[in-house]
Amino acid sequence: MTAHTDIERDGWVGKLPAGLVPYVILARLDRPIGAWLLFLPGLWSILLPRAPLEQSLRLIILFGIGSVVMRSAGCVVNDMWDRKIDRMVERTAGRPLASGALSMRQAAAFLVLLLAIGLIILLSLNHAAQLLGVSSLILVALYPAAKRVTWWPQAMLGITFGFGAPLGYVAATGQFSPAAAALYAAVFFWILGYDTIYAHQDREDDALVGVRSTARLFANTSVPFLAVCYGLTLLLLLLAGSLAHLSLWFLVVLILAAWLLARQVTRLDVNNPPLCLALFKSNKWVGLVVALSFLAGRL
Repeated sequence: MTAHTDIERDGWVGKLPAGLVPYVILARLDRPIGAWLLFLPGLWSILLPRAPLEQSLRLIILFGIGSVVMRSAGCVVNDMWDRKIDRMVERTAGRPLASGALSMRQAAAFLVLLLAIGLIILLSLNHAAQLLGVSSLILVALYPAAKRVTWWPQAMLGITFGFGAPLGYVAATGQFSPAAAALYAAVFFWILGYDTIYAHQDREDDALVGVRSTARLFANTSVPFLAVCYGLTLLLLLLAGSLAHLSLWFLVVLILAAWLLARQVTRLDVNNPPLCLALFKSNKWVGLVVALSFLAGRL
């Protein structure tokens, strides 16, 4: 398997003052795909109910900023947990805490700053959403431990990373509903699928250091597993749209999302890390198409 890293030190990152670069890399700001994937479930849940347009736009902006901040905070927590393991994995050995570019004290101070910004955004939401948002911090803190105790850390990520779905719905409506539950379940299986693709980049290194994942669990049988995950994602999205009484335009646009997901299944080569990364990143477009389907369903 070809060794590689997804850290981006060129482009705009290379033009920053040297002292800022480790913080940018620690927060994964050089790789915005994670912020996109955290934001998209919240975007879906804001568009699913027929909330007033002005309110929806306000929430979309808040969730966009919050996704960047909280994804960064999650990455800091993850790297604080995993710094010793990261040193032994080719793709992650260059991360700031693993390489020694930043100390644990510096990372902790940065984390406090990120959480303070996140708190300001959270206080801009309604009371129910505030309570839900605070509870999600428990999941963020516990996720990095999942790979040490279970073969299903991707499932824990699905619960944690997909929390924007119930949070966005409650922020938009003030309540939870069967449609929101179906949407959260759809997000869970979507994340379970795409993070399994992502984990195949590190499958061999993970085996050497004892890290567990669904990529290791299913290995060369990951394609049918991915098909099941994405199939359930689409079925649950259909259920969410039906419960929310979306129009037929929702279904028409969702066909494109189904094609994009099917394309990932048919192209997946678990022994090709660069392809796995490219397929993983393509989920940004899946998420945007699903968001468009919800918006079309409001017509």
